[in-house]
Amino acid sequence: MSSVLDATASRRAVLAGLAGFGALALAGCSTTGATRLAAPAEPLRPTIPPDVLAMYAARPEEDYPVPAADISMLNPVYWRQEVDNITGEREGSVVVDTANYFLYFTMPNGRAMRYGVGLGRAGFEWSGKGHIAYKRKWPVWTPPAEMIVRQPELEIYRHGQPPGLLNALGARALYIHQGNRDTLYRVHGTMDVVTIGKAVSSGCVRLLFQDIIDLHDRVPNGAPIVVI
Repeated sequence: MSSVLDATASRRAVLAGLAGFGALALAGCSTTGATRLAAPAEPLRPTIPPDVLAMYAARPEEDYPVPAADISMLNPVYWRQEVDNITGEREGSVVVDTANYFLYFTMPNGRAMRYGVGLGRAGFEWSGKGHIAYKRKWPVWTPPAEMIVRQPELEIYRHGQPPGLLNALGARALYIHQGNRDTLYRVHGTMDVVTIGKAVSSGCVRLLFQDIIDLHDRVPNGAPIVVI
């Protein structure tokens, strides 16, 4: 069982974030001779309302300043938004809908805040009920021993990866326990916009930095979590 993105995904996330994520778009190319190759069509990107842009703006006040997320690369369905609570769970619950790549935090009056998420790839999924035992801002990440066996390059982090934009857990982490047992699964941050709505991690639930910061501020320690 693993708790976080592998090192490759982490490095990809950082490169994407620090470069403004532009490098992830397909670039056109041409030959220098008489015959020119047509550049690939630029993918259609949604028009983003100002309030949504503000939600995903840079966070320079953070201990490690967070760059703006290029959410034009993200399906608008995964933008953070308040919706009806369709989960059937009581107020104050975290609910992960794995089929649709959504995380809900249930609120009063039948409402919920919904976030787009990335999930674990085949063989690393986790589902069930637990609780958020505690939360951390800019956490240290310690890879599980079995992950180091699979990826020996992580040996340098056996005693912990320092916090920061390079850290595999990102800006915030919520730690999932069942009873007194740490499941080793986390809800945590990523800067890799294109992984939201996909299953590419080592089992954890990942939100964009701006979203995990928002969720962290809403969820109390001990909140129930249901992953379905």
